[in-house]
Amino acid sequence: MTWEPERLDDQGHLTEADPGAMLPAVAASAAHVRTGHRCAVEAGVERLAADGRPRAIVVVGMGVAGLAGDILAAVVGNGAPLPIVTVRSYQLPGWVGATDLVIAVSGSGDTEETLALAAQAVRRGCSLLAVGPAGSPLEAMAVQASGVFVPVPVTGPARAGLWLLSVPPIVAAAALRLVQADADLFERVARLLEDIAHRCRPSSESFINPGKSLALDLAETVPMIWGTSQVSAVAAYRLACQLAASAKYPALHGTLPEAGHHQAAAFDGPLAERDIFADTSGRTLRLVVLRDTEEHPQVTRRREAALRLAAERDVPVTELAAEGVHPLERIASLMALGDYASTYLALGYGVDPAAESAIAEVIARISP
Repeated sequence: MTWEPERLDDQGHLTEADPGAMLPAVAASAAHVRTGHRCAVEAGVERLAADGRPRAIVVVGMGVAGLAGDILAAVVGNGAPLPIVTVRSYQLPGWVGATDLVIAVSGSGDTEETLALAAQAVRRGCSLLAVGPAGSPLEAMAVQASGVFVPVPVTGPARAGLWLLSVPPIVAAAALRLVQADADLFERVARLLEDIAHRCRPSSESFINPGKSLALDLAETVPMIWGTSQVSAVAAYRLACQLAASAKYPALHGTLPEAGHHQAAAFDGPLAERDIFADTSGRTLRLVVLRDTEEHPQVTRRREAALRLAAERDVPVTELAAEGVHPLERIASLMALGDYASTYLALGYGVDPAAESAIAEVIARISP
């Protein structure tokens, strides 16, 4: 596989090399926000508030479904009056019990780990909210447990249905008065995603297309992606996951201030060394900073110091700024750009962004 940047402006290649239609799936994010909100309202998630606020919210899921829990925690923010925890494993923490709300999320509706955790939640008497496809084993479990089930129309790779899976838990949190999130907010987020889709459309040339420009920055580098707040930290994690899943491309992710205590050491490592006179360059480190409008003052100082240090070490840097006022708007803006960039990076390498053969093989090898 070789990086050929001219592929990004070859409309024929962008269509032929994307048989799974990942680009159109990314462009459907705005519709997914609207659909996720409508499905949650129609499913009656407000019923969860009938018994009062839970002691804690535990979101269980794998992959993009687990990311729904991280998004929920970031949107509610540090002022949450209760803990919001995401569990990505086979076992609920011992403290989870009958006074807690468990939100089980699965893009397929039959994720092994998620079903195991949902079953444990039912046995412990937890309130249950489940999000997944209609007719799935997850729906059957939720109905049997008298829980609330939100059916969402996930098609294709589950990671392309991020907002179908992530919006219903936020609607539930709003019903529990944990966050201000009404219909107007979700419409604003959808319009923002539509605007980004327009800017990142395949017919837009690389020099004005922010998705293609980010892919050009990332190509032939080892990205080290840092968030500067809870919001942008989740976006950094999402970008690293999308680079792996779509472009089959490795990346590191971290969050300031913690990343400055260990990952910054890579500025003095072998991947930070560049020969500017060489005809071709090998893999080099690239720092990607996802900036949020709400940063702790000390984080801002650390970010500025890290950027100066990177410049002194000739480490290339890409800075991306969140758009919008509400945390959901800001996180959506960063994630959308990353979703486009990871897809364009795949297409620039001639990689099918929708293919998941290695993931499927791992699952097949552990299946009974």
